[in-house]
Amino acid sequence: MTSEKNKLGTQVAENLPESWWQKAWKSQRENLQIVIIALSLAIVIRALVAEPRYIPSDSMVPTLHVGDRVVVEKISYYLEPPKTGDIVVFAPPEKLQEQGFTQDQAFIKRIIGLPGQTVAVKKGLVYLNDKPLDEKYIAEPPKYQWGPYRVPENEYFVMGDNRNNSNDSSRWGFLPKQNIIGRAVVRFWPLERIGQV
Repeated sequence: MTSEKNKLGTQVAENLPESWWQKAWKSQRENLQIVIIALSLAIVIRALVAEPRYIPSDSMVPTLHVGDRVVVEKISYYLEPPKTGDIVVFAPPEKLQEQGFTQDQAFIKRIIGLPGQTVAVKKGLVYLNDKPLDEKYIAEPPKYQWGPYRVPENEYFVMGDNRNNSNDSSRWGFLPKQNIIGRAVVRFWPLERIGQV
């Protein structure tokens, strides 16, 4: 008798009309799954592959302007080391954090000196291993003297292209490799300036 009641109860439950939320869930379940997958992929890509960044200061003028947006790729430095001329985004080193910058306030600068190289700034030129660099990308020649100093192992010497208005290695020292987030590769905003950086 009990099993017959259970069967009857099950049949009654199966014959009840679906509520509005059950209908909505059934019709939107696939869309929700797509959204969840897309969000998960976006999070993974941003964390491991590439991410957009906003340029907040004029330290990289004329190459990058305030308000420009760039794509920062994070893969290439797992395959090969940074090179002179690369524009990198990095977390502030310890000396910048002592000045009040937080770990999430990323900086963007150009790599000038690699580990083991000697860097100096004198007479309006940047010297790398006693040879002046030909820098067509800077806003104006540097108006200060610095070095010569040898870049330590696993560290880099970085400068802004706006040499006289840049909080860079000439002020706070060398950039540890582990602070590098990635390499700026493409400017995607503003539209009239889209292109490689």
